[in-house]
Amino acid sequence: MGPHHKTGTSMSIDEQLRNDQKTAMKAADKPTLNVVRSVRAEVGTAQAAPGFDRVVDDDMYLRIISTYVKRITKAKAEYDKLGEAGESRSASIAFEIDYLAKYLPQKLDEAGTRALVENVIAEIGSDSDPQVGQVVGAVMRSGEDLDGALVNRLVQEALNS
Repeated sequence: MGPHHKTGTSMSIDEQLRNDQKTAMKAADKPTLNVVRSVRAEVGTAQAAPGFDRVVDDDMYLRIISTYVKRITKAKAEYDKLGEAGESRSASIAFEIDYLAKYLPQKLDEAGTRALVENVIAEIGSDSDPQVGQVVGAVMRSGEDLDGALVNRLVQEALNS
């Protein structure tokens, strides 16, 4: 279990998802059932790939969940652009993202990210007129788990103020 795992038990992610699936089936909770089935289908697809010789463990689940969340987050942005037409699909993706967040390492929050951005700008030196890309790159290499879009926005704000 990683330090960010929030379930508080020694259950594997696979066991946790199986339990969530059973609970969701009993409660007729379609949104939870859909997201659990989607993740388990992604794992099944990975296992079916030619040359698959890995163990299906928490690390594999974390990679698959992380990739899946990135993909559906992009899809959500597209549905958001559709306005009312994309509302229900966007809401269902938001539910999936929130549900899966408990399995992923927690990203640094906005305040923490802002402090990191300010430190990096100070290190680079404001008199050398640092470029946005240079600062974003340095922040992303900090070793923190960061939201790239948030970093980009905060660097733009800091350098353009």
